Amino acid sequence: MVDTIREADTMSTMADTKAKRTRRSFTEDYKTGAVRLVLDEGKTVAGVARDLGLTESSLRNWVEHARAELVRLRKELRIVQEEREILKKAAAFFAKQSR
Repeated sequence: MVDTIREADTMSTMADTKAKRTRRSFTEDYKTGAVRLVLDEGKTVAGVARDLGLTESSLRNWVEHARAELVRLRKELRIVQEEREILKKAAAFFAKQSR
């Protein structure tokens, strides 16, 4: 005969004794430094994560976010530069017309 009450009690006790990992938070400067080690110094995500005591997945997410941000900023810069060129040409055109 199986004591179902005891089994259920044992199962819940095992779950309760499992230590919950506290969620750590990092400053943007810390994340930027870690990402630079990967992108600028050519170190591996696994190596940097191990050296800094981070999970590989967290660092990989930070690196991917930084790359996406770089792509977005480069695109935005290109658009602003194109707009500036258009404005220069327009200013030259109107200056020429007003003479």
